[in-house]
Amino acid sequence: MKNYRDTLRTFLLATALGLGALSISQSSRADELLIGDAGDNSVKAFDADTGAYHGAFIPSGTAGLKGPMGMIFTDGQLVVVNQNINTDLSGEILRFNGTTGTFDNKLVASSDRDAPFFPQGIVRGGPNNSFFVADVGIKNQCSNQGNIKEYSASGAFLADLDHHRVTIPFHPRGVVFGPDGLLYVSVIGCLLDPSDPHFDPLSGYILRFNATTRAFVDVFVSNATVSDLHRPEGLVFDRFGNLWVASFRANPNDSDKILKLDGKTGQLLDSIVLSNPQSTPPEARAFAQALIFGPGGNLFIPITSNGLNTAAAGQVRRCNTKTLVCDVIVPANTAGGALVNPWFIIFRKSDPATLNYRNRD
Repeated sequence: MKNYRDTLRTFLLATALGLGALSISQSSRADELLIGDAGDNSVKAFDADTGAYHGAFIPSGTAGLKGPMGMIFTDGQLVVVNQNINTDLSGEILRFNGTTGTFDNKLVASSDRDAPFFPQGIVRGGPNNSFFVADVGIKNQCSNQGNIKEYSASGAFLADLDHHRVTIPFHPRGVVFGPDGLLYVSVIGCLLDPSDPHFDPLSGYILRFNATTRAFVDVFVSNATVSDLHRPEGLVFDRFGNLWVASFRANPNDSDKILKLDGKTGQLLDSIVLSNPQSTPPEARAFAQALIFGPGGNLFIPITSNGLNTAAAGQVRRCNTKTLVCDVIVPANTAGGALVNPWFIIFRKSDPATLNYRNRD
């Protein structure tokens, strides 16, 4: 399983790499944005208004952290998904003190029978205020599906959401609760087995589940209805009910984007282009795995790039969702806190179910 995990992780990143007048309102009280950096297995803290580095909230490798993914704040704790990359272990869910960053305990240990194998996104909500974790899956054949795993407040395994009526390869990556109370799940198709007839590295889907009954509801959108939806991961609704989702490019002539979808119909409304290979000169490749809303109603996007000409290629962009204009709030090689491979991002005021920013300006 170790070889599969490493291969999948490498393939997801390699596929992403190879396929080839901002108005900021200041919050009344400064918040921190926390970023899981898979490059050095830490969680770094930055000022949400200025981008100034505040230090490693969780230092590299604390509590065996290897591959930090989804994060939420709940019950005064920072809950972090740990993929346990480059080990023989399954994934796990770790809890840290939300104020000091010190390790508290494991909500779900890798040794647990129902630990997620390759976990990514996490939210907490629904009728039982459960934790829902996206588990990409365990084997490289397209027929071997992933799961959305539900755990209680104490970390007890409750169930896998019922996806037996899902007719596509089911490899979930991101999860979020929508305004309608349904659980929205970003799903990729089969990436690892070109010999399989279902192999489709460009596919992307957003599915809906009922968190009360655990039943599959429908396919909300797919790359058949939104042509730019490729290998989606992070997704979040804005205050107007629109759904924003991170999407990779289709080929080297295409652009990585953040898509804005109508939250009721799934219609593509707009997009934020992260880099433009067709510009003169061509812009360096930049792509995102996740995104979140923060102070001022702005969209915060951790960026990974192989073309920033720096040893540390990560940055964070802050985007006005009305003008679609972005600035770089955390530049590459930020003094003392350079981001290498930033994926998931969270604020203390982020709702653990919807990921919306509480006490909006």
